[in-house]
Amino acid sequence: MSARILVVDDVDVNVRLLEAKLTIEYYDVLSCNDGATALSLAAEHQPDLILLDVMMPGMDGFETCRRLKAQAETRHIPVVLVTALDGRQDRIRGLEAGADDFLTKPIDDVILFARVKSLTRLKHVMDELREREESGRRLGVDSDGAARLRSEGGRVLIVDDDQRQAEKMAAELSGEHRVTIESDPEAALVAAKGALDLIIVNVAAAGFDGLRIVAQAKSGDARRAPILAVVEPAERPRMVKALELGAADILPRPIDTEELSARVRTQIRRKRYTDFLRQKLDSSMEMAVTDALTGLHNRRYMTGQLQALVGRAAQGGSQVALLVLDIDHFKSVNDSFGHDAGDEVLVEFAVRLATNVRAVDLPCRMGGEEFVVVMPGASLEDAGHVAERIRRDVASAPFRVMGGKEQITITISIGVAATTGDGDTPEGLLKRADEGVYEAKAAGRNKVIAKAA
Repeated sequence: MSARILVVDDVDVNVRLLEAKLTIEYYDVLSCNDGATALSLAAEHQPDLILLDVMMPGMDGFETCRRLKAQAETRHIPVVLVTALDGRQDRIRGLEAGADDFLTKPIDDVILFARVKSLTRLKHVMDELREREESGRRLGVDSDGAARLRSEGGRVLIVDDDQRQAEKMAAELSGEHRVTIESDPEAALVAAKGALDLIIVNVAAAGFDGLRIVAQAKSGDARRAPILAVVEPAERPRMVKALELGAADILPRPIDTEELSARVRTQIRRKRYTDFLRQKLDSSMEMAVTDALTGLHNRRYMTGQLQALVGRAAQGGSQVALLVLDIDHFKSVNDSFGHDAGDEVLVEFAVRLATNVRAVDLPCRMGGEEFVVVMPGASLEDAGHVAERIRRDVASAPFRVMGGKEQITITISIGVAATTGDGDTPEGLLKRADEGVYEAKAAGRNKVIAKAA
């Protein structure tokens, strides 16, 4: 099934009609007749879209929508209110309750499926990001997105050649948001490359092709900014096309300023939540390959990179060298000064290590006091020179710990190895470099030993 849709209506005939239309298009349909059951089904089945009738006995559609959007487990599900009402106050009330759009009875099938496709596409993106967020939460990473659902202070670009209409929208929005108006399509696309929370495009513009602006924005640098398309209600094909091209919402002309403000708040709130989830995803990915204490790459990252580089070298690619570095007598630092001081030594050592390798090298912490530097394109001799530079820098000045109250002299033992031909493996390279470390320690420590194959 392409998506799961929950239909909520107290009239069975209406439910069966929508079920039939959606099922023919291969959607998986759930249904119920009241708001309380809708809340339960939405939490349990996590539909991709809810088509919610407004006029229901007991809990009406407005209240049901409000409760759906108030719950963390259902607030991300798009809600379309289905109503026989077509009044301005009802639309604004629904938007303030959190509804994503409206369908007016009798339902226009073309508009129905355009909205379903647009909103389920958005939901699938949100689901992927939320799954990553949940993974982070299970790992103990703070990922509370509720605090990020602010809807004010947005950066809004209005693309419109109707000056009076554009200024009317800007005047309404400028109390809450930072608004820029562009009437030239080329200038608008340049402006869209900036950091924006929303783009409002008049697709009924006389002086340019508004649909082309939507298409170019969604395929370019501004593709993450939602687009609110201003349309003539009578121009159904243009309205549908705007949604197909990626517009997140539709605003009919003549523009009602309260409806404009409500739709803008909804889009900016969703954009910021999506940005928050993406930021968490980026942070989680970084944490997966970064050592939390030193900020260097971790063993997992080193293993993957070394495997790829040694594999390429074995097939005739550039040589790869490896340094294994071990801090001498590190246990005595922890025993004498405590583990906090030991951590300070590790952090300072990581700084000295990172500042003495080449820009292309990959300094990593293997664990404890053991570090590795992967050196793409370096020979055994080149790596030996870098290792000696690191050794001298570490030994040249004491490490300050405990707020500068104590100074500790630190030395390191380094083993060096490099690939030589077809038989090289990451394990073999690491073993040779490890043997160099053992020999350096046996020879009195504070030494660099290069191990040829």
